[in-house]
Amino acid sequence: MIDPRRSLSMKLSLSLLLLAIPIFVLSLGVLFVQSRKNVKEEATKHAFSVLNTTTQRFSRYVNAVETATNVNSWFITKFLHPDSLLAISRRVVSLNPHIDGCSISTEPYVFPQFGRYFSAYTVREPDSIATVIEEEYEYFEKVWYKKPHDLNQSCWVVYYDESDSLTVTLDGMVASYSKPVYDDQNRFLAVISTDLSLLHLSKLFNTEKPFPNSYFMMIGEEGRFLLHPDTTQLFTRTIYSDADPRRQADLFALGHEMTAGNEGNMPVVVNGVPCLVCYQPVPGTPWSLAIVCPESDVLQGYHRLTYLVAVLISLGLLVILFLSYRAVNHSIRPLNQLLIKSQVIASGNTEEHIPRSPREDAVGELQNSFATMLQSLNFHMGSVRYTTDQAERRNEELAKATRLVEEADKQKRAFIQSVSHQIRTPLNITMGFAQVLREAAGSAGTVKSLLEIMPEEELKSITGMMNYNANLLSRMVLMLFDSSDMGLAEELNSHKFDIVPCNDVAKEAIGYVKPYYPDVPIGFDTEVDDNFCIHTNRLYLMRSLREIVYNAAKYSDGQHVKLKVMVVKETPAVQFVIEDTGKGIAEADRDKMFEFFTKLDDLSEGLGLGLPLAKRHFNHLGGDLILDADYHDGCRFIARIPLMQ
Repeated sequence: MIDPRRSLSMKLSLSLLLLAIPIFVLSLGVLFVQSRKNVKEEATKHAFSVLNTTTQRFSRYVNAVETATNVNSWFITKFLHPDSLLAISRRVVSLNPHIDGCSISTEPYVFPQFGRYFSAYTVREPDSIATVIEEEYEYFEKVWYKKPHDLNQSCWVVYYDESDSLTVTLDGMVASYSKPVYDDQNRFLAVISTDLSLLHLSKLFNTEKPFPNSYFMMIGEEGRFLLHPDTTQLFTRTIYSDADPRRQADLFALGHEMTAGNEGNMPVVVNGVPCLVCYQPVPGTPWSLAIVCPESDVLQGYHRLTYLVAVLISLGLLVILFLSYRAVNHSIRPLNQLLIKSQVIASGNTEEHIPRSPREDAVGELQNSFATMLQSLNFHMGSVRYTTDQAERRNEELAKATRLVEEADKQKRAFIQSVSHQIRTPLNITMGFAQVLREAAGSAGTVKSLLEIMPEEELKSITGMMNYNANLLSRMVLMLFDSSDMGLAEELNSHKFDIVPCNDVAKEAIGYVKPYYPDVPIGFDTEVDDNFCIHTNRLYLMRSLREIVYNAAKYSDGQHVKLKVMVVKETPAVQFVIEDTGKGIAEADRDKMFEFFTKLDDLSEGLGLGLPLAKRHFNHLGGDLILDADYHDGCRFIARIPLMQ
């Protein structure tokens, strides 16, 4: 079912949003377009500024080379000697830090002693300047010699240094200013060629690039690359190589503009990457220098602005939607609240409270009517709930009492069965042997005659067995009495405290157990004198000690049982430590071993009263009985009785 109130508020909110979206988006769109234009303009200005600076710097290098060459060329005519030419070549390089090399190559047989070839060459190395006479090679056909010779004038040439005759040469592309030299009779003598390493210049220029991925390139008259970060493109490739005129018309247009010596900028796709290229000619040379800036770098700020604008639009629309919905929802808030509370009440929660409205219109009257109806409903529901709660509480109490009765009955049956079994066994043995003795005595007539019929050893065995089982019966009856209400009352009302020698009561406990387990060695150790006594109830102390020693002999491996008496000065108290070697008590059973009528082994003899009674006796004597958890060779019980101060 469609909620008309909710639909109305949402429709009004969306209507306001639809009115605001065009204005909001249009405003941000204008800002966005203008910002993009400003970003590109600023990036172009910045790129042109760096390009102008680099071009001027390169022009200074060109002017320095031309000036140094022109100034020193007349020395060649004046001092035409091999050593002088070496000195002049070295002078040009050493006095101009931006010049990378200088060669003075003469016409054939200018110096007959050197034959057809003589070339003085100086090159700037990383840490020094080297000046040498080049080995003989046909340099007359090299562009740096042939072009000024044929043109009969100075010119700039670019060539690739191939290390023709020496290992001491410049590497890679070289821009060289070559000038012909004539004697006084205007005869051609030599060519002085001053070099700039374009590789060095490329590294120097690229340290001043305006954007992280921008780079410089320079082309010659035919569009051949003279400067490029990809050294494989140098000299052997042109800007038109591998370019498709139909799909890469922009690259061809850039090449024509640069080879024509024009200045400007244009968007060009270079190697599939949209770029902004700013270019201008290098004064005094036929070359054109350009800086290539990828649009991803140029428009980086624009892209950041794009993300910001997208976030602003999203946030703005959300804010408008929120404010519109809030304004509409505010006008019908009472109905919203009444609807929510009605839904909660309809789900079964009648504890919800509907406040009364001060409004006097239909909405206020509707809310007040709902509030009155809810009060009446709560009153009747409260009565029903109270009756139900009382019935449930009584049912729970009855169920709990029933469970307790069932558990008690179960424990009673188990206990009766255990008592019957434990008592029946020694009683049957005693009655059986008594029947044997009665029958033997009846046939013999007298005790003397009985001894004649039955051997003395057999008679002693029968009477010993009867005595053993009689003691077992007596021990179980005593334990049953102690565990009963009468035994507990007697223990609590017994205030008879004696002066009890500790060693004597320990030995007496061992002596009590010995007849039951004659083959089990029970050791005794003491740290106190025989006359050391404590003030306590001897009877209950004796019962507790002998029960613990009895259990130790019963459940040990039959090899080691020990009772030790010692004094703990910190408490102060006297401790009776009973330990044995055997299987011990599992950790899972240690929490219930002191519970009455609980047997850890249902197949073993006993009533499950020994340890609980011993612990209760020690507690009533002011001490305690604990199991030493750090002992792992069997069981070690520590019985502690405080000393009177």
